[in-house]
Amino acid sequence: MDSETRTYRTGDRETVLDLTRDCAAWVEGRGDGLLHVFVPHATAGIAILETGAGSDDDLLAALADLLPADDRWRHAHGSPGHGRSHVMPALVPPYATVPVLGGRLALGTWQSICLVDLNVDNAVREVRLSFLAGA
Repeated sequence: MDSETRTYRTGDRETVLDLTRDCAAWVEGRGDGLLHVFVPHATAGIAILETGAGSDDDLLAALADLLPADDRWRHAHGSPGHGRSHVMPALVPPYATVPVLGGRLALGTWQSICLVDLNVDNAVREVRLSFLAGA
């Protein structure tokens, strides 16, 4: 297995950051296998969804409805509602696995690999890309 950690700046606002181009470039020429994308943070997740047509904003809106940024959370340090960021990975897991065929991501036409980050207190995130070659 080959593995590499990359660093991304998510800033000081909730974000859905498209990683697809970086992932595609990383697997290019590797043949068949699996790409595993993992974010080693307790307050971020990886989602596969359409971006650029409003779905990324819709995801943030849905998460805001499900996990309001208020004072209801027992985990209560950092900015208001920070505890919800610790619950979010149960809904948007910290990983995704994508088939790679002939060195290309086998995603659907409108699918993108995205880092989802609600934690406005941590502007920098690491993402581990791992490739497991097929037999």
